[in-house]
Amino acid sequence: MGEDPADLGGDGYPGGVSASTGGYAESGRPGVLAGDDLVTGEAVALDMPAAALGLRALSGALDVFLTVSIGGMMAALVMAQVTSSLDPAAAAGVGVLITVLLLVVYPTVMETVSGRTVAKMMLGLRTLRDDGGPISFRHALTRHLVGLIEVYALLGSPALVCGLLNRRSKRLGDLAAGTYVVRDRIRPPWPKTGVVPPPLARWAATADIAPLPDQLALSIRELLARAPQIRPQPRLQLANSLARQAMAHVAPGPPLGTPPEVFLEALLVERGRRDWARLQRDDALRRRLTGHS
Repeated sequence: MGEDPADLGGDGYPGGVSASTGGYAESGRPGVLAGDDLVTGEAVALDMPAAALGLRALSGALDVFLTVSIGGMMAALVMAQVTSSLDPAAAAGVGVLITVLLLVVYPTVMETVSGRTVAKMMLGLRTLRDDGGPISFRHALTRHLVGLIEVYALLGSPALVCGLLNRRSKRLGDLAAGTYVVRDRIRPPWPKTGVVPPPLARWAATADIAPLPDQLALSIRELLARAPQIRPQPRLQLANSLARQAMAHVAPGPPLGTPPEVFLEALLVERGRRDWARLQRDDALRRRLTGHS
């Protein structure tokens, strides 16, 4: 029994690019990939992994301990030397100044220069912007100004609650500054290097391929990984559905008659190659700006 003509593309490929529609032939039930279908732990995200809440809590506790113990002793020595000849009001002013230097100025300068406090250096953590870039003075200052209330005045309880409710374990200072904390001693498990199918190599090199939505990219990856285990008809339906969604992020589309799985493989490999190159450039820039090799 031959293929249903409705599932044939312009050049006779099942579900290929259709000359009449300019896209992939309709097949299967609508909404077949709704929700979290085909998304598993095997998929790989391309952003830096956020530090776990427990590690962040440990880092915060270490910073508070170091600030209160070591910084407090140094501040007491300075106060004893400086305030002995001052009136009570002036002594109180000096005390406030030293407190601000310890709790705001010192960690702000540390994170502006290196993206880390002492505790973060010990635990292999780093603060980044939400887009993955290095933080600036404004980001660091915002984090630690909010931290005065969040961490010291309220003993860190808002930070713990906020971290539990946020997928990146952000505290309120991170939400205000647009930052998050990552584990810097590990690298994310990048996808294995792939090769664009030869018939689409020229198209992939010149096509305008926008970043794919996370759900779509993960679904494509899972389909390609599990394709041999899926029966032909459901496999074709899924490939067509994903290809139709992917066409909205590509210009121009692939050559007429390209099978949907070949198109999806070329799209994923080329998009991954471009993302990898961009992240390498961003990482090199971050290291130059922060002075880390």
